[in-house]
Amino acid sequence: MDLGDGGPAAGPGLGRGGLEALQHTVGSVLSGYGWYVLLAAVAVYLLVQKVSRSLAARPGGRPGAAEAAEEPDVVVRRQEALAAARLRMQEELNAQAEKYKEKQRQLEEERRRQKIVMWESMQEGKSYKGNLKLNQQEVESAASSASAVPKSKPNKKPLRGGGYNPLSGEGGGTCSWRPGRRGPSAGG
Repeated sequence: MDLGDGGPAAGPGLGRGGLEALQHTVGSVLSGYGWYVLLAAVAVYLLVQKVSRSLAARPGGRPGAAEAAEEPDVVVRRQEALAAARLRMQEELNAQAEKYKEKQRQLEEERRRQKIVMWESMQEGKSYKGNLKLNQQEVESAASSASAVPKSKPNKKPLRGGGYNPLSGEGGGTCSWRPGRRGPSAGG
């Protein structure tokens, strides 16, 4: 029985020719793609490590172990604390909503009063916008009556004369910019 001839006596295994062909194929693949194969193997190894750590760290990863470690009274106390916290937060939210609704009601009442005042002033033949300005001035005067004498504005003169036009190019001072000549250059 000769193992190296690759004949029928070799059996179901690879003969010498098949082994050399396999070695040649694997060698050529590793020589062409060896670094890629190495990097893929490292990436798979790191991925497996990360997944195994996350499964070990997760409390639900081992069913029954986490529930057996906790006592029922601890679970009940935790659930009661959560319910109390939710109830307290809901009460705060309801209080804020009531404040907001009250503020909106007050604003709506103020708008309604202003509309009534404008309607009455229009019925009397007055300018409703002027009436609003008068109402605002009354509020401001009530606030300013508590303060000292109101300041009077000094007479201001304009910074430039009435005939100044920046687009005309005159009267602007020493700067006189003119655009360049249009058309092709007159070079030789």
